Amino acid sequence: MPLTDVGALVAIDVHTHAEVSAAGHASLSADLFGASEKYFKEHPRPTIPEIAAYYRERSMAAVVFTVDAEHATGHPRISNEEVAESCAEHADVLIPFGSVDPWKGRAGVREARRLAEEYGVRGFKFHPSIQGFAPDDRMAYPLYEAIEELGAVALFHTGQTGIGAGLPGGGGIRLKYSNPMLVDDVAVDFPGLRIVLAHPSFPWQDEALAVAVHKPHVYIDLSGWSPKYFPPQLVRYANTLLKDKVLFGSDYPVMTPDRWLSDFDGLDIKPEVRPRILKDNAVRLLGLATEERTART
Repeated sequence: MPLTDVGALVAIDVHTHAEVSAAGHASLSADLFGASEKYFKEHPRPTIPEIAAYYRERSMAAVVFTVDAEHATGHPRISNEEVAESCAEHADVLIPFGSVDPWKGRAGVREARRLAEEYGVRGFKFHPSIQGFAPDDRMAYPLYEAIEELGAVALFHTGQTGIGAGLPGGGGIRLKYSNPMLVDDVAVDFPGLRIVLAHPSFPWQDEALAVAVHKPHVYIDLSGWSPKYFPPQLVRYANTLLKDKVLFGSDYPVMTPDRWLSDFDGLDIKPEVRPRILKDNAVRLLGLATEERTART
C-alpha cells in the first residue's frame, strides 16, 4: 500500500519520535532520557523499521523525526539522512521530517534544503526548550525562510516538557522558550509557512488557541497527552473554530496511539469532526490528497 493510498489509512499520527538509530545511538543523553522515563514512565525505544511495523499493523501512517539539539546539549543527534532513508524504505506508512539545530546558521539552511530536495523530507521539528532558543530569535529566520520556500512544515514543541524534569535546574532546559506566543512572530513574518504547535500547550493553552485562530497557516497537534486530560477550551475549539486545524498526534513511543485513540473515543468530539482530526486535516496539511490524485492520473 503506497502512502498515496490515503483512503486505506485509519489515521495519520503527525508526531512520533525516532529515539534510537540503527546502530543504537540515542537521540538524547542518558541523564535527559532518564528524567524523561521517570516523567513519562519507562517505554521501549523502537527502531524506525519497528515503528513502521507497529503502524502498518494498525493501518496508520506516522510522521517520524528526531531532535537536533547539539549546540545546547553537546549530544550528537541521530542522522537526519538515516531517518529519511529508513522512512523511504517504509514509505507505505512513514513520512520523514528532519530536525536542524537553528544555531547551525548557514550550514543548517543548506542542510534543510538538501534534506527536502534530495531526501523528500516534508517538514522540520523544533524543540525550542531543548535547543535553547526563542522561536522569534532572528538568528533562526534564515532557516524558516528556507522551510517556507521549500513548502515544508515547521513543527514546534510548545508547553512544558518532560525532558529534564526533576534534574537540577531541569537539566538546563528553559520552559519559557516553548510559549506558543513566541511562534506568533514567526507566523507574521513568514505568512506562507505552515506551522504546527505541538501538544496541548500547558500552561499556555489559551495562547496556542489564540495564535491558531488568528493565523491561517497555524495548526495544533494533540500529542503527548491523553485526550481525557485535554483542557475544556481545547476541546471546544477543536469542535468549532479549529475543526480544520487540529491534528492527531500521539508522541509515540512516549504515548502509544492505542491508548490515545482509546481515550479519544470518550472525548466529546462531534462525529463529523473526528475524521478531520484523525486524518483529513493531516492529509491536507501534508499535501497527500494532491499526490494521490497525481498518482492516479
